[in-house]
Amino acid sequence: MDLQDAKRVADSVGAEVAKAVVGQADAIKLMLASLFCGGHVLLEGVPGSGKTLIAQAFAATLSLEFGRIQFTPDMMPGDVLGTNLFNFETNTFTLTPGPIFTQVLLADEINRTPPKTQAALLQAMNERSVTIDTKTYDLGPDFMVVATQNPIEQQGTYPLPEAQLDRFLFKIAIGYPEREEEREIVARHGQRPTMPRIEDYGLMPVVDKQTLAELRQLTSSIRLNDAVIDYIVEVVRATRKHPAIESGASTRAANMLAAAVRAHAVLNGRDFALPDDVKELALPVIRHRIVLSPNAEIDGIASDSIMREILDQTAAPR
Repeated sequence: MDLQDAKRVADSVGAEVAKAVVGQADAIKLMLASLFCGGHVLLEGVPGSGKTLIAQAFAATLSLEFGRIQFTPDMMPGDVLGTNLFNFETNTFTLTPGPIFTQVLLADEINRTPPKTQAALLQAMNERSVTIDTKTYDLGPDFMVVATQNPIEQQGTYPLPEAQLDRFLFKIAIGYPEREEEREIVARHGQRPTMPRIEDYGLMPVVDKQTLAELRQLTSSIRLNDAVIDYIVEVVRATRKHPAIESGASTRAANMLAAAVRAHAVLNGRDFALPDDVKELALPVIRHRIVLSPNAEIDGIASDSIMREILDQTAAPR
């Protein structure tokens, strides 16, 4: 696979998703970048902004096994991972696998369930394996989590712990659409009060396992020169010095930003990365990895505005 093949795959995915989803081109591009480098994504937006539809439409373009967990306040870790049940015929315990045993997992409204259950995803997202009763099960290289959450200000939400957030490559903000886009959404989906069924749009898988493996290999081969690497490190380190940030981004954030930058270069048909790639991706990669100081929260300062300030103040290589 070469860069032109990768571009065709990206265009095909975008075209298929557009059959069901109006707008949200930036979100789809970030999800593609995550797919290309093997990351996980978190979609955040108010109820009714199309997060679940975006996730379902994206998953429908992949020839991979799809699973969904609708998180609720009463859900337990065993409901996610599965449990060992005793078989009286064989006198042994047999695993009844949970919904996490899939390839593309839609973790819907992940912050509607308590942290104990949220933590069931930690090992799976970091190692692509799960341990149940001391035995470890491999989930395979294609395992990807596409999670949705409502803003933490909404009632009935449990904020995701920092360790959980750190597993997501991108936190993508799903905002309100532009007027014309919203009009098109109403014209297209306004026949019923319920959410549209993804099956009604005839989306076809355009990425199979072999293509996905080749895309990831191509992405990992993209060159990052010393100047771009230094820029990534300086941006991440600047988050640890800003007075409005209590806890800055970790080294894992720098590694994930570097991986995302490689994928972004592929999406743009380049075999090399640019400082502009870092500038464009720093926000969705780092916004959920910093903890604001109490004073900043009292003053209503948003993490996005701080990250934009850091990018403005950190000199980019020429």
